[in-house]
Amino acid sequence: MFDLVIKSRNTVMPDGVKMAYVLIKDGLIADVVSESTIEAGPDVIDIGDNMLLPGLIDPHVHINEPGRTDWEGFDTATKAAIAGGITTLADMPLNASPVTVTVPAFEVKLAAAKNQLHANCGFWGGIVPGNENNIGGLMSRGVLGFKAFLTHSGIDDFPNVTETDLHKVMPVMAGFNLPLLVHCELSTPQQPAPDVFSYQDYLASRPADWEDNAIALMIRLCGEYRCPVHIVHLSSAGSISQIIRAKEQGLPLTVETAQHYLYFNAEDIPDGKTVFKCAPPIRDKANNQQLWEALEQGYIDFVATDHSPAPPNLKELESGNFTKAWGGISSLQFSLPALWTVARKNHADITCLIRWLSEGPARLMGLQNSKGKIAKGYDADLVVFNPAKTFTVLPEIIFHKHKITPYLHRELYGVVEQTYLSGVKVFDNGRFPVSNQGKIVMRNPDE
Repeated sequence: MFDLVIKSRNTVMPDGVKMAYVLIKDGLIADVVSESTIEAGPDVIDIGDNMLLPGLIDPHVHINEPGRTDWEGFDTATKAAIAGGITTLADMPLNASPVTVTVPAFEVKLAAAKNQLHANCGFWGGIVPGNENNIGGLMSRGVLGFKAFLTHSGIDDFPNVTETDLHKVMPVMAGFNLPLLVHCELSTPQQPAPDVFSYQDYLASRPADWEDNAIALMIRLCGEYRCPVHIVHLSSAGSISQIIRAKEQGLPLTVETAQHYLYFNAEDIPDGKTVFKCAPPIRDKANNQQLWEALEQGYIDFVATDHSPAPPNLKELESGNFTKAWGGISSLQFSLPALWTVARKNHADITCLIRWLSEGPARLMGLQNSKGKIAKGYDADLVVFNPAKTFTVLPEIIFHKHKITPYLHRELYGVVEQTYLSGVKVFDNGRFPVSNQGKIVMRNPDE
């Protein structure tokens, strides 16, 4: 009657953690029951005390293919995602070449992804100056929404927008009710860093008020046009109060932060360790504790990796020059254990992580009716997770193209034992029994 039954004494469901049998048929969760007459058999898997989680969702990933596949690529990125329990992700429109700002460019990216996806993958379109006439075409083609930068993106062919550009774009997007994702930094002229090897000087070169001023702009425009606005990778706790006010006013505003802003603190980053460079930068411990509290209180909606890898030479690992180094944290595979390690210290439970790593991202991507929960009718994307087990991040277990991550040699809590995609076991204790089971995820603007 069913293709597969998974039994767990710790099934993480929308109403709590409980013993349950998850009945799977044709790639979907046919039912979730507390008792079953099917106690044993070749199609019944009893995972004991391990937790059964809904597949994780990461809406902020830079895959970099086509054009910069030597940075990452669909094959390695989606394999690392599956190893980390991420069953669905969304690729950002920049770092690839061509950047995803026109329909033809999007078609090139779709062709590059074909037969390479180990996890499900959706795509964000890009907003750059002068491409407002491409919004409708990209929307009809199925992008999940759009991404814009308010400061230089690091990629010259993906320039930042100005307020003038946003006045052209946001009324159009409001009519389709798709989100506008924004990298919020409004840069001002800065003196060169006195010491290019100093992390504290790098931190000072991208002050928090860049972020706070940019978020204030987006809140104002969100109120003017009622276009859904999503603030990516919030790092400045100074913006929390204005985010709270905007949400209390009912504005369609959502916010993410990233694992590295919660796990690491500026005080602990040594000079010359460019593996920690990202933008906005990792700030001080007091700031990051405020981010955690805002996440717990629901003012920050969820957590996403902003996985942004680069080859070793671009990270300037040997020189230690923060000014020259590519800014990006490579962490896709360690999304769950990094956040769980922080959550344990702060006495948060696993149900919080599912809100932050599954349910919230699903809503942003328009997948809340099919993914992000263990519930009847949802996709059978599932993760077997041992929350008490620890492991050390070593190069040989990393599936990213480059073994560069600030989590290297750190001990993390929580091991992904198995990952299921549409009811098919695609990861099993370090092995990939089957490959290329991922599907392209499109969004219907009318939903």
